[in-house]
Amino acid sequence: MADIRPFCMPKWGIEMTEGTLAEWMVKEGDAFTRGQTLCLIETAKITNEVEAEYDAVVRRVLVDAGPEAHVVGTLLAVFADAAATDAEVDAFVAAFRPADTAVAAKAGAPAPAPAAAAVAAAPKRIETNRPISPEALKLAELEGLDLAGIEGSGRGGRITYQDVHQALRPAASPMLKGAAQLVEDNTRAFASPLARRIAALHGIDLAGIAGTGPRGRISKQDVLALVPPSTPTTAAPAAFVAVSNTPEVVAFDRIRKVVARRLTEAKQQIPHFYLRVSARADELMALRKTANLVLGCKASINDYLVKAVALALVRHPDVNVQVHGEALHRFPHADVAIAVASPKGLVTPVLRQANRLRIDQLAAESRRLIDKAMAGRLAMEDMDGGTFSVSNLGMMGVEQFDAIINPPQAAILAVGAVTRQPVETDQGDIAFESRIALTLSVDHRAIDGAGGAAFLQTLKGLIEAPEGLFQ
Repeated sequence: MADIRPFCMPKWGIEMTEGTLAEWMVKEGDAFTRGQTLCLIETAKITNEVEAEYDAVVRRVLVDAGPEAHVVGTLLAVFADAAATDAEVDAFVAAFRPADTAVAAKAGAPAPAPAAAAVAAAPKRIETNRPISPEALKLAELEGLDLAGIEGSGRGGRITYQDVHQALRPAASPMLKGAAQLVEDNTRAFASPLARRIAALHGIDLAGIAGTGPRGRISKQDVLALVPPSTPTTAAPAAFVAVSNTPEVVAFDRIRKVVARRLTEAKQQIPHFYLRVSARADELMALRKTANLVLGCKASINDYLVKAVALALVRHPDVNVQVHGEALHRFPHADVAIAVASPKGLVTPVLRQANRLRIDQLAAESRRLIDKAMAGRLAMEDMDGGTFSVSNLGMMGVEQFDAIINPPQAAILAVGAVTRQPVETDQGDIAFESRIALTLSVDHRAIDGAGGAAFLQTLKGLIEAPEGLFQ
């Protein structure tokens, strides 16, 4: 008996209800081996490389790569051994049901129609001698689609489910000359996400472009071939002429929606209070130069601050907590999340047990996570958990700000820029020193003011006497 297995939209994390199939690394008919990358799947904030868990052949691809989101459990493809026949694969697809149908319902899948609702007209039966998969025939009958104009892309000219789905796409509407089309509005064309972004950037209408990718998919190269060369202009206008200032309406993408929802919930449900302090940073900056030379690393000021935060958290376990309902989870080690402004939005990868890492180890791990974030390759395990967060905007010149707590954590530290400030010496003279502003946002349900203040006092001491970071 043939070994046929489904490949479904996976579930990573308790809050995940849907994902986007960003790119297939294999195509229908390809054989793959265990450990080979099959596809890229995007969730709200991460892009995961899905690796094969066994050897098999891609017998059927049911969902093409694109910006559409699919609920957890959606059948994306069918894998089987070489002995499986097309009829067996068709029967498997027709009989497949998601293992957890409740997930689809939670994700907003339409509920079954009530009994009193009007009964829809029965689909028109299609009689044809052309080779066509059962699922493709069922979809064509349901939509009343004429198969005459469809060219099958399957083996031997067989019409696949994707062929019918592609034929049902509405024709692209004409675009006004000079108007750039938003990526979110340009989903009707059969194109890769990157091709859509490039087309939107240069105001190129994808309608009518003959794609050179698999199944006629429009690729990046197809769009770049249509980008006109830039022609610099030297003549300045004789006088100022007012032009239209019509706004470009950009809908929130999935990542921005998730960030907006979580921040709104955190600000509404968590009773924030704020503690502010500044610390002298001259000795920390001087020690950093020497320590980096000795350790042979390029640790940043933020790496030293994270190390100081981690040590202070271990000394004040009442701050190193998570809030879960009416219970506190207190941790023996500090898993410090660092806020990173990635191309996909705000993400918070976690430096595990930062209190146990040497400065050079912490700097290397921080660099690895930041690089993954900027490349959009953070996995769920890179961001899951965290007992405390650090958000640093000092490198952008921001002197002081208040950060919003990242639940279930109970506190977050906002770090401002290092500034030169005048101080009075013991002799009554005026001198300048470098100071850094710190603001601790605290969840008052879990941490009292005295506990937060004691943590900041320890942190300030470690910054002003940084030799303690190496003990």
